[in-house]
Amino acid sequence: MRYRVDELAARCDVTVDTVRFYRSRGLLPPPRREGRAAWYDDDHVERLRRIRACEDQGLSLDAIQRLLSGRLEASDAALVAALSSPERSGRPLTRAELAERTGMSPVLLEAIEREGLLAPRTVAGEARYTADDAEAVTAGLAMLEAGVPLSELLDLARRHDEAIRATAAQAVDLFVRFVRDPILGSAASPQDASARLVTAFQELLDATTSLVTHHYRSVLLALAHARVETAEAAEPDGAGGAAPP
Repeated sequence: MRYRVDELAARCDVTVDTVRFYRSRGLLPPPRREGRAAWYDDDHVERLRRIRACEDQGLSLDAIQRLLSGRLEASDAALVAALSSPERSGRPLTRAELAERTGMSPVLLEAIEREGLLAPRTVAGEARYTADDAEAVTAGLAMLEAGVPLSELLDLARRHDEAIRATAAQAVDLFVRFVRDPILGSAASPQDASARLVTAFQELLDATTSLVTHHYRSVLLALAHARVETAEAAEPDGAGGAAPP
């Protein structure tokens, strides 16, 4: 079978622009040319469906390219797919859908994304968001409604992103050196390695998230308590109520 670009797109339930986007990224081989006509075949159909399946599993375009070229370990691909599956994050949302769900304008969402508060994944060249992203945006709106200026919120997001990336990078490095590499070296098969990696990363993800969240909350409360005490101590007699006897 051979197909024109619109026929290929229809067969794989994508748009013509999506086909051209994958071609521009080097994920989809070029069609065979016959004069001015460009023809695709069943190999292109299979390749396009595999690309879409990988994207649905959460793999980035760079990861898909490495996987298709044999430069990405199958066990690593399975790990990313398991941790990014729709069961974990729900149906991905477009920016317009995220704006509708949260009540925040798309323009403001773009600004928050630029500061690192949101980190969407790209599907066919378009940003896609999760239910967790919606919760984060809702939390940001609560801070705005409480009186925090937008400029200060964006600055907080930028500083948080810088700090958390360093911590996350160190955690990933520890996982690779002390968990992933030993598992790959001792696994009985690629399937065994994939299963063990997924289990180990999930356990460490939950443990690390709990540890970091607990530490952040503890430090924030301690600093807030100290700040309030300092403010009260600095108030002159009578400013904060009746002086103690």
